[in-house]
Amino acid sequence: MFEREIKIPTFEEIRSEQPVKEPLAAIKRERDALARSVITGESDKLLLIIGPCSAHESAPVLEYVRRLSRLNERVKDKLVLVPRVYTAKPRTRGVGYKGMFTQPDPEHREDTLKGIRMIRSLLLNVIEESGLSAADEMLYPENYAYVEDLLTYVAVGARSSENQMHRLVSSGIELPVGIKNPTGGSIPVLLNSVYAAQSPQVFKYHNYQVRTGGNPYAHAVLRGMVDQYGNDIPNYHFETVMQVLEGYKNAEGELSHPAVIIDANHSNSGKRYRQQIRIVEEVLQNRSYDADFKRIVKGFMIESFLVEGCQKHDVVFGQSITDPCLGWEDTERLVLDIADKV
Repeated sequence: MFEREIKIPTFEEIRSEQPVKEPLAAIKRERDALARSVITGESDKLLLIIGPCSAHESAPVLEYVRRLSRLNERVKDKLVLVPRVYTAKPRTRGVGYKGMFTQPDPEHREDTLKGIRMIRSLLLNVIEESGLSAADEMLYPENYAYVEDLLTYVAVGARSSENQMHRLVSSGIELPVGIKNPTGGSIPVLLNSVYAAQSPQVFKYHNYQVRTGGNPYAHAVLRGMVDQYGNDIPNYHFETVMQVLEGYKNAEGELSHPAVIIDANHSNSGKRYRQQIRIVEEVLQNRSYDADFKRIVKGFMIESFLVEGCQKHDVVFGQSITDPCLGWEDTERLVLDIADKV
């Protein structure tokens, strides 16, 4: 039984309440073009999707992106920084805090309508205060329309990459969409997801039959895998990346713009957040070692926030309430180190 609680306005109504004014829209168009150019290979910069595991409160996120904006000025000739503003949190067992979209205040009950409005306000403020437009995970495909005019990068998570609707909606997005390998780690399944997202599709979306042209910017993200016993198995190593490259080559003429983003946390690090620094270092060394590896690895996903680690309740300003993250000092050093080695 479904008990109706709140009627949610359409995405057109919500977006008309909080429109994107032209100066901010112009910034977003510029940032979109930069991100696309990395995926297509027109730019040899690296793409960094970087920020907290989940955005549970606006104030620390805005402080983080202001710092990231200043850092961006130091590295923008080498890197394209896209702040993570992840507003929906997948849960392995389906219960717990599900992110700002569902629960705008993690200490109070769910209020999706308030969450949608809060997210639009936050994403608008991110662009206005930092000159950077954000990345978010498309956990619920039907919700993407509420924020599609504010994002520069979209992620499809490991639990969602085999889902038909995620693949179909990704095919209509005109931005880089990073599709993570499924939790079981299958490279063929991952590439099938990229193929589906890059292909034209027809499906039902927001009460319409829609037709898409396919998204040539959809690409692979390696985030590690989990074996049958629940052990984390990394897949950022040279051998796995070259397997993905071979899969792209075998699909020649079917897949555009071979690209891999390395997720430095999750099962690649076993959620040992400081290992992200070592993982990035290894990948950068492999880029310097092999030209094919360098061409296909386009960047990193890194989880960081103002204060390192995590907490159960929102007590420490700028510390994650979900997965642990690098703190700001380590983040700044890591970003500068990446820029030096690019």
